[in-house]
Amino acid sequence: MEVISTMHNNFSTERLTSPPGYHFFGYYDKQQFDPTGRYLLAMQADFMDRPPTEENSLKVGGIDRENKNEFIQIDTTNAWCWQQGCMLQWIPRHQNKIIYNDRQDSQFISHIYDYNTGETKTLPRPIYSVSNDGKRALSLNFARLDRTRPGYGYKGGFDNWKDDPCPEDDGIYLMDLKTGNNELIISIADAARAGTWPTDVRATHWVNHLLFRPDDKRFVFLHRWKQENEEGNRTEIITADADGSNLHVSPLTYGSHFIWFDNKTILIWARGKDREFHYYLYEDMTTNTRRFAPDKLTANGHCTISKDKNWVLTDEYPSGPNNTRPLILYNIKENKRYNLGAFAADRALSGELRCDLHPRWSRDDRFVCFDSTHEGSRQMYIMDVSSLTK
Repeated sequence: MEVISTMHNNFSTERLTSPPGYHFFGYYDKQQFDPTGRYLLAMQADFMDRPPTEENSLKVGGIDRENKNEFIQIDTTNAWCWQQGCMLQWIPRHQNKIIYNDRQDSQFISHIYDYNTGETKTLPRPIYSVSNDGKRALSLNFARLDRTRPGYGYKGGFDNWKDDPCPEDDGIYLMDLKTGNNELIISIADAARAGTWPTDVRATHWVNHLLFRPDDKRFVFLHRWKQENEEGNRTEIITADADGSNLHVSPLTYGSHFIWFDNKTILIWARGKDREFHYYLYEDMTTNTRRFAPDKLTANGHCTISKDKNWVLTDEYPSGPNNTRPLILYNIKENKRYNLGAFAADRALSGELRCDLHPRWSRDDRFVCFDSTHEGSRQMYIMDVSSLTK
């Protein structure tokens, strides 16, 4: 496969994937790099200019950095979307195992694939967030999510609660990755009751963006709802113990992208008490919030933290006359922003078709991988940032 390198603000950018086929990884909060840095997980589609239908499959595989960035397919899936793919990721603390979602008939499931043995194990539920010890996963109803938030759920599934605006027996599930045993731990009705929305006002509720904290003892999720005849969605940020108990609603509202900074604190783009949107550090189980880098990180993006807690990696949505997406590293101690590059976004790919950069760290924080359409095709790119981070 052809290797293309260009320079953006003195940082070399290499294209990892090339046509034919459109390649991406999806969301920013999942591990794409294998422990050696040789293999990067990837997905390949046959089109990029429309939403997938239930008939459209996606190739699942990886890029071999030591063999001309060859794409090696291991499977196909019928459960995917442009924003998050099929939740493909390396399982933490498992050297050679990956996990991803699929569909059998109208049932969403997940597979664990072992790169060493080639064996596949199928689990009865799809995954959303995998615990950092690699033992459990949080799950939700992807058919409901497809209906309530197009571009994040999957086509082809059957939603038993499609006519229930706030079900008592659907919501967030916890699944054991070894046995497949799973249970409902927080219903959508539980989430609604925990928050501030008056339950006597009719609205359609759902949950999204589940993420374990580093020690796996708690997790965060977004409770969202839409009132009938109302434009837009409303959002509350809720945390809970790993068994679904001890729910706590953040004083921040309209939360968007977030990451756990540590076991006590979440970095999140949200609206504060002054009704202004900023990045905030929110201390879980309290009402304590404070703005984060207000003079440097001024727009919503997909944020992650380096292992040494010195760097924030993020992006922003397209802006400016050239409709470019910036790729950013922010040094926390020095309060200094580094613009790594600006990548033109295809104006025809908007809404659920958009290709956000969704930047992802390598395990040693030396490289950044991201998705982009700046060369006219949805592909993956890698950038060496070790001159800053190491």
